[in-house]
Amino acid sequence: MMKASASALMLLLLSGCSTPSDGPAQQAQKGKVGPAHSLSMEQLCRQNAARRYNTDTRQIAVIGFEQFQSSYEMRGFTPRKEAFVCTFDTEGRFLHLSMR
Repeated sequence: MMKASASALMLLLLSGCSTPSDGPAQQAQKGKVGPAHSLSMEQLCRQNAARRYNTDTRQIAVIGFEQFQSSYEMRGFTPRKEAFVCTFDTEGRFLHLSMR
């Protein structure tokens, strides 16, 4: 009797481990930034960099735009060749300005 209940318990435990879960498949979100949105992000980057480096926005050069998993980055430099990176979230909201 003891042997039969032990094997039944073992069978129950093993069958519980082998059932696959039918959860929904997870997918990464892929947001695209349109041209108008990226231009407004560039303007925001220029304004923040000009304020930080005490110069005119027309003298700030933005040279690169990259998309990462959960953010966007714009690289640029000042007339004095000081490099910086503006970071935005997936919605295009300005997060911070990093000096490089």
